Formats: sequence, structure tokens, C-alpha cells
Amino acid sequence: MARVRITEEVEVRVEATARVNLPEWTVSELSAALKKTVEDAYGYVRVRGEVSGFKGASPSGHVYFRLKDDRAVLEGVIWKGVYGRMRVKPEEGLDVIVSGKLTTFAGSSKYQIVIDTLEPAGVGALMKLLEERKKKLAAEGLFDEARKQLLPFLPEVIGVVTSPTGAVIRDILHRLADRFPRRVLVWPVRVQGEASAAEVANAISGFNALPERGPLPRPDLIIVARGGGSLEDLWSFNEEIVVRAAADSMIPLISAVGHETDVTLIDFAADKRAPTPTAAAEMAVPVRSELIGELISKARRALASWQRGQEHRRTELRAAARALPALDELLAVPRQRLDACAERLPRALIANAQSHHRRLTSVAARLSPRLLKQRLARSSEIIVALGQRSKRARENYLQRRADRLRSAGQLLAAFSYRGVLARGFALVRDDAGQPLRSAAAVAGGMRLAIEFADGRVGATADGDAAPAKAESKAKAEPKPRLRGGSGGQGTLF
Repeated sequence: MARVRITEEVEVRVEATARVNLPEWTVSELSAALKKTVEDAYGYVRVRGEVSGFKGASPSGHVYFRLKDDRAVLEGVIWKGVYGRMRVKPEEGLDVIVSGKLTTFAGSSKYQIVIDTLEPAGVGALMKLLEERKKKLAAEGLFDEARKQLLPFLPEVIGVVTSPTGAVIRDILHRLADRFPRRVLVWPVRVQGEASAAEVANAISGFNALPERGPLPRPDLIIVARGGGSLEDLWSFNEEIVVRAAADSMIPLISAVGHETDVTLIDFAADKRAPTPTAAAEMAVPVRSELIGELISKARRALASWQRGQEHRRTELRAAARALPALDELLAVPRQRLDACAERLPRALIANAQSHHRRLTSVAARLSPRLLKQRLARSSEIIVALGQRSKRARENYLQRRADRLRSAGQLLAAFSYRGVLARGFALVRDDAGQPLRSAAAVAGGMRLAIEFADGRVGATADGDAAPAKAESKAKAEPKPRLRGGSGGQGTLF
């Protein structure tokens, strides 16, 4: 027992000495060593898991989320450039298979996978993603029937969005040539792969952006076509960018993607879905031979209808003509009246001339010289009498006017102030010619104009007006006489 205890003590001392002699690492050196170890040991890996914690792209454009299964979690990151090129984007709860480089992130002491590619894990995951996207777009109203437009009956120009090298474009052109040749504009796109969705959306928007009467004609109808394939091959036509471009198209659009059993989201947004590209060409134009036959048939029916109408009118005209009297019967009575009038016309002309002659003779008898002289004498008498009456009337009128004028003059003289002046009074005015009615209106040194019955004289006031009490005393004093006067009214000076 003692030997065993000694051995354990020696081993503990040796282990402690070994720990003390271990090299010293900084945190950064250890993190870099771990990063190199992980990358060298695993490098590029392919991992399957469920997307968790996905919140979309960060402000920098990079995407961060977690891949998990029932027992572990792995951090994942997708750089901005890679995320923009991805055909299938990560969504919360989606079961995916990713490929990328396993590395560590020293800032949080965790390992993560930098993802280069991402794809759904099987058809089930794709179908789940498809259903979720379908519900989302339907909730926005992109699949409503009210948004769909009617297809033109016979478009002049048809735009086709498809691959220029596939059999689809040949089938469409061949079918259009058989039914009704039209001008076709092909917008070449890739119908499969990462960039195909953006190219298809740009093609639809590009056709809509063409001017109405530009050098390149604007299509009246658009056909988006692709041959059959798996769900993964047709996935570009399930992308939101393609569905939204189809829904926003102002030009009617036919979706012809895949075979009859293939269904993509663009089929719901398009104005019409065709089971195959050939069927889309049949929907786009009618059959020319059938139209010509229908036009010929309608022309024949129209001609036959017109002929029947003409024959019916002709029959009605014949019946109406039989009901009318004969022409000779209609003209018989007027002819007889005309003959009778023609016989009476000479006699009537002679009688009319004789009647006019008698009237002229009677008038001429009344216009004899003696009778005319009598009439002129009578007219002269009437004119003389009227002249005398006119003279008397004029004299009476002038006399009445003179009497009225004389009466007005007497009335004016009675009311005129000059009559008052003639009785010995005077009218005092100021320099402006306004009459002064009281002594209070006269100031000392004021120039006055005094009007008498026989003329006017100028005067100047000596002082202010005397008070009202002094008026009685002034009245008792004798009135001053005017200088140069000869005994009448006295002078004021």
C-alpha cells in the first residue's frame, strides 16, 4: 500500500510539472488555431436541416439563421452576393439541404457554415413552400378574377417569352402559321436556372414598356411558354418576381408552362392558362379558314335575306298596285273639267274685257274738265278756310303765352329783393359776394359791398359790432348821412 501511494504522488507531481511547462496561447491565437483545425478537418460540407430564426436580410444584405434537427443546432450565414443569386430563398420552417464551408466565428466562440447553395430537401419541401407562397400572393389579390383581362380576338402582334432554341417556339410558330399567320416578337430568356426568373419578369415588363407606335410594335398579346419538366425545373415560374410581373401586365397574357398536369403560380396570375404551348397558340388566334367560311356563309345568308326582303316588297307593291284605280280612270274627270273650262274661256275673256271697259268709261265720265274745275275750286276754298283758322289759332296761342310771361314777370318782381331796395333799404355783402345777415358777421376793417336800388358802393367796417344792449341807444341816435348825399339815406362813414 505504501508503494502504491508513493507511485500516485510521483505521477501527480510529474503531471503538475507538465502542465506548468505547456505553451501559453492568447485567445486570438487559440481561436485562429481552432478555425484552421475545423476548416482543415471538414472544409466544404453538405448539411440537411430545418431553417430556424430566419428574419430576412440584415441591413448589410447578409442573411443569418440556424439549421437544426431534433438534437443539434448549427449557425448559418449567407453573404449578400450569394443570397441575391439564389433561386430558392430560405424561409422559416423550410427543410433544406445546404452546401458550404464549415468555419468558426471568433467573435462569439461558435462554429458556423457559410452557405453557397440552398435547395429544398425533396419535393415535399418544395410543395410546402409553393403552397405557402400561393396563399401569400392570393391574399394580396394577385389571383382575383376581377384583375384578368379578355384576350383580343385577332391580335396584330404576339409577343412570346421563351427560350429561342427550344422546341416550344417552333411549335407556337407552326401552330400560328396553320391557324392564322400573325407577326411574332420573341423575347429570348432562359427558362431554367438561377437567372431565369429575373429574365422572364424583365421580358414581360419590357413588352409592356414598348410605346404604342414606336419603331418596334407593342404586342397585343403575350405568351409565356416553356416545355414540361420536374417541379424543380419549373420553379422559376413560381418565383414572386415572375408572378407579380404577370399580374401587373397591361397586355393580356397567356401562361403556357409545362404540360397539362403541371401547375405553376404564373398560371393563377395570367389572364388565361393554356395546358401546352401549342394550346396557347390556338387560344391566341382563330382559324383563318373557319373565319373565311363563316364570313362566306354569313354573306350568303345576308344576300338571301336581302333577296327575300326585296321579293316580299315587290309582292306587296304588286298587291298595292292592283288595289289602285287605273290611270285613265284617275285622269278622266280632270280631263273633262279641262275641256269644259277651255270651251268657256273665250267667252269669259270677252265678258271680262267688256266689264273693265264699262268701269273705265264710268271713271272717265267723272273726270270731265268742268267737274275737275269744280273740284279744284272746292279744294281752294277748303285750303283758304284752313289757312284762316291756322292764323287765328297761332295768334291765340301767342297771346296766351304773352299773358303767362307777363304774369310770371309780375310775380318775379313781387318776390325780388330789388323791390325792397326800391323802398329805401340796402343789401350788405362781403368780399365773396355773400349777403351778411347780422352785425356779428362783420369784423373790424372788413371790406363790404353795399347795394342800393340805383347801384353799389364799397365800404370798410370801422370796428367790431356793438353789443346787443347798445342797439337801442344806437337806434335813438340820428342816422349819419352819406358823404356827397343830397338828402335821402345817410352815409355809414
